[in-house]
Amino acid sequence: MRAGRVGHEGGDAVVTPAPAPPRAVDTGELVRLRTHHPEAVAEAAARRQRRPLVGESGRLMIVAADHPARGALAVGDRKFAMANRADLLERLCVALSRPGVDGVLATADILDDLLLLGALDHKVVLGSMNRGGLQGASYELDDRFTGHRPQDIERLGFDAGKLLLRIDYDDPGSLDTLESTARAIDAMAERHLPVFVEPFLSCRTPEGRLVNDLSAEAVIKSIAIASGLGGSSAYTWLKVPVTDNPDDMARVMETSTLPAVLLGGDVGEDQESAYEKWRGALQLPTVQGLVVGRSLLYPADGDVTAAVDTAVGLL
Repeated sequence: MRAGRVGHEGGDAVVTPAPAPPRAVDTGELVRLRTHHPEAVAEAAARRQRRPLVGESGRLMIVAADHPARGALAVGDRKFAMANRADLLERLCVALSRPGVDGVLATADILDDLLLLGALDHKVVLGSMNRGGLQGASYELDDRFTGHRPQDIERLGFDAGKLLLRIDYDDPGSLDTLESTARAIDAMAERHLPVFVEPFLSCRTPEGRLVNDLSAEAVIKSIAIASGLGGSSAYTWLKVPVTDNPDDMARVMETSTLPAVLLGGDVGEDQESAYEKWRGALQLPTVQGLVVGRSLLYPADGDVTAAVDTAVGLL
């Protein structure tokens, strides 16, 4: 499950092994290692072969799997699609083995498993930082930093962090969220570590459900707010949705000069429509790639390889 890559060392080309076919995940072995040799995670992180954040293609294709830590386990009408950890890990290993896939975004538990499986060599690793806003909770907007801290990302030799920034103009607690986000951006910049900020303007429906506003006006405002957080934007990237009307993306992305990636979200059965939305937005100058999770790991037809390869082809 180790990824292959051609690099240079001392001026001579070095060819690392091509990816091995993904194998079934041995849950018993993972549990044995965690029980009797917990330091194996740090050891695997220390020997992980790293690569630049952006490779020769100049584009990024990241597979996201940080949803379970917010209790967000559903994909379409499958309420617990992401609940089987061995199945999720096998899907991730398939995705990471595909040509053109640069890396993964996940929480500590999943990244620790992938380290133990040897699946993260020559891959970009993004640690998910705030997972406290549990899906459906009354405090969902109080999205505290309960995941990777900047010092954890630095200690483990990971490549970047990601944080979710949902702002509700009617919720005074959003000011606390903005402040904690700014301080996290500062802490990452001090370590020269990129941080991907995923901003939304959000509100609650009359039934109390939290929804994100994907109108052009709302996404423009969210980008403007996120871009100005912290004492330096030098290491800040944006992780943005495609707007309700994809034709609006050109003016939306004029809001900032920060590099950006598109997020995927749960596209349900309409995979082809999602591909077309991404294809158009990927042509914009600030858009550098994709960070997509459920729609690639759990496609409607079940073919992870085909879904991932199609997404890579859009880049």
